[in-house]
Amino acid sequence: MSFITHVPGTQPVSPAIKHPKALGVGVLGLHEGRTLLFGINTRCTMVRSVAGCDLSNEKIAASRTEYPDLFYSTDYDAMLGRDDVDIVAIYTPDAHHADHITRAFEAGKHVICTKPLVNRMEHAARILEAGRKSGKKLFVGQSTRFFEPFRRQRSALERGDFGGLAGVELVDAHYIHRMDWYYRKSPWAANETDWVFLGMSHPIDLVRWYLGSIRQVHAVGFKSAMGRAFNVKGNDVCLVNFIAEDGRIGRAMGHYGCHELPRARNCIECMLYGVGGSSLARYHDMQYIHTGVGTRSTDGQFDAGEMEEVVEDCLYAGRHYYFNSEVHGMHYGEFANYAEYFGLALINGSDYSPGLEEGVETYCVMEAVRRSAEIGRPVDVEPLLKDVGLR
Repeated sequence: MSFITHVPGTQPVSPAIKHPKALGVGVLGLHEGRTLLFGINTRCTMVRSVAGCDLSNEKIAASRTEYPDLFYSTDYDAMLGRDDVDIVAIYTPDAHHADHITRAFEAGKHVICTKPLVNRMEHAARILEAGRKSGKKLFVGQSTRFFEPFRRQRSALERGDFGGLAGVELVDAHYIHRMDWYYRKSPWAANETDWVFLGMSHPIDLVRWYLGSIRQVHAVGFKSAMGRAFNVKGNDVCLVNFIAEDGRIGRAMGHYGCHELPRARNCIECMLYGVGGSSLARYHDMQYIHTGVGTRSTDGQFDAGEMEEVVEDCLYAGRHYYFNSEVHGMHYGEFANYAEYFGLALINGSDYSPGLEEGVETYCVMEAVRRSAEIGRPVDVEPLLKDVGLR
């Protein structure tokens, strides 16, 4: 068994030197958005923080103590009107995303929007139309993709390890997290949305990322005792089976009212079973575990006896980059990674993922999951894609 403790590509947590073409970011929503401000300041070269906006003067004051040189306002239009804001990063409650995205597009801004992108069909159609009309780019902040073990897992597949992306035959992803603290902090999470769009957006995105377009989903769910106590609107326990367009399969699980066993199961995990081997990425432990590339036999196949289990443990080297402290919380490294990635793509004119159309397609998969759990039958995704204008 091998252990790797170096995290390539990370940098010290100190002010980062900016690229001459670094793009200005204005952050809307200064709760989670403050994490992005810090990440951009200390970790990013292709983007720079220029503005912050929130309805709460208290949150603005707290942010100003850390970043006094930024422009601050409670007026979204005032931030949208600034020439130094190239990208608007949206961290507001889910129901407001469509309005905030559309207004940013209309103001000629690129957009980063935290997941879920939207949580209603009419909102998906609205932002798709607005994005196409404006010609501006949108990036969906699927933070799990940009956590170190998940980056390594994806990179390995893209370079052809374990049979490559086409060799992934089964994807098994979950997100398990006790959420009573979240209901107390953000009551809208209990009564204004559904956990399919909140926590389940992580494993559903991971399954969609590896399997490609999804043909059909079959979901079951119910409300936990905790969910009932907080009057949760939808199910907070969910199991989903997926069938991709090419016939490959996946599974996702979520539970948001449970007592966790983090030593046994990390809160987010993605297991890939491929033609040439298997791999597991874990959050929060920062472990990437895989079978190793192995040795091919004369018939070109991998022999199970020739595989070794490799554990790449990133926590020692990457803790302060990703968590900013000894406590495994918040998303400093992930947010910085995706802001840098999107900024670089805009500057270079290169491809990136997930963009607007992929984000809307993933939303349609989530909506199919919600409907399937509600009616107790499989749901095809294609009709939803047509309804929002993707087909």
